[in-house]
Amino acid sequence: MAKVFIGAAAGFAGDRSDAGGPVVASLAAASGPRFLMYETLAERTLALCQLERRQNPLRGYSPALERMLPPVLARCLAAGIKIIANFGAANPTAAARRIEEMARALGVRPPYIAAIDGDDIAGKLSANELASRRIDGVDLSRAREIISANLYLGAQPIAQALDQGADIVVTGRVADSALALGPLLHAFRWPADDWDRLAAGTLAGHLLECGAQVTGGYFADPGYKDVPGLAEVGYPIAEVDETGEIVITKPAGTGGVVDRLTVIEQTLYEIHDPSAYLAPDVVLDLTAVDVAEIGKDRVRVSGARGRPAPETLKATVCVDGGFLGEAEISYAGPNAAARAQLAAGVVRARVRKRLPNLNVRIDSIGVRSVWGATDSPTDLRGAQANDIRLRFAAESANAADAEILLDEVEALYCAGPAGGAGVRRRLTPRLASASCLIERRFAQPRVTMLGAPA
Repeated sequence: MAKVFIGAAAGFAGDRSDAGGPVVASLAAASGPRFLMYETLAERTLALCQLERRQNPLRGYSPALERMLPPVLARCLAAGIKIIANFGAANPTAAARRIEEMARALGVRPPYIAAIDGDDIAGKLSANELASRRIDGVDLSRAREIISANLYLGAQPIAQALDQGADIVVTGRVADSALALGPLLHAFRWPADDWDRLAAGTLAGHLLECGAQVTGGYFADPGYKDVPGLAEVGYPIAEVDETGEIVITKPAGTGGVVDRLTVIEQTLYEIHDPSAYLAPDVVLDLTAVDVAEIGKDRVRVSGARGRPAPETLKATVCVDGGFLGEAEISYAGPNAAARAQLAAGVVRARVRKRLPNLNVRIDSIGVRSVWGATDSPTDLRGAQANDIRLRFAAESANAADAEILLDEVEALYCAGPAGGAGVRRRLTPRLASASCLIERRFAQPRVTMLGAPA
């Protein structure tokens, strides 16, 4: 075959639900094996799905499934476009069952679906055993509760599912790049030790995994890095040949841009060591990669090199992180800065009296927030703004302490300076995480097929 075509329709769970339409239209017109991938599984998303599964064994998959898949499901099945997605989160089998329901509701042929799990290692290792393997993040030995612990599986189970004829492959935690490498292993039959081609497939997945970031989203910076038509940015498509050469493009008629700069920026995104990007299937070396524009919105990427896969797999462990309390109030009009300064001082004094050890952060939105907190009431001295939004925040192991801060902010309505308005308050359970390196023997990937081949 000449080329494999892989489109990306999501880079995170909150991505646009209509992004897949133009990508599917382009894939449908292509000649060759075609795949549509969805990356929707951040660390926090998986932990929240694990909590949901505890409450309802039929849930625990990514809520993005409900928004993103219905608009493209029928056309993908009709056109023979395979779908690869980590919608499964904490419950890939439940996600597969939900997709079956969607297909019935749409009146399309029943898809043959593969559910891949085996990434969940919660209960296989104690908190202390996980702590001994930690490489960064919170101290797991002091965690009150482990919410989730998941290995990043590689591409082989995805390739296996496609080899068995799956129309749709739904995974739990896999490496993001594996969502593209799996289809390439299936289509080209690359050997598991062909390190340079595995590196190229991993690079293709890395370029696609963040969705529109490689086509101008997140890249845009007016006057420095201008991107046309960002409101209708096109999501990326990778054309990959058997040698591992990649061409990154996007659907015709969409906004955004694919050029040498967007591709280089995404290539280096979240890369700690360009000579040794660790993935489950290979160690990717980017130092000899060549990036060249070969046409409008067409960039060729070649030269990826690989070394044998690492001996361990990364795992993300999420634990109970207590509570975050947040409250906001506005002061506007003449002398707004002075009234906001007084309000900040009142709340800080009240909380210090009631809970001396509670660490409170105060942000003056529009005056100071991103670059640092309003550390003391005098930080607003001399501010000329006539519209200030104060944000108060505190984190605590128990909800009651955080609620005290929220109560004090709301009390400013009558017990604070003049003109306070628009109080909003929120108490949010928090998650904390750590990364660990785990021996491969704990990975037990399993492919479960649902339905029947077409």
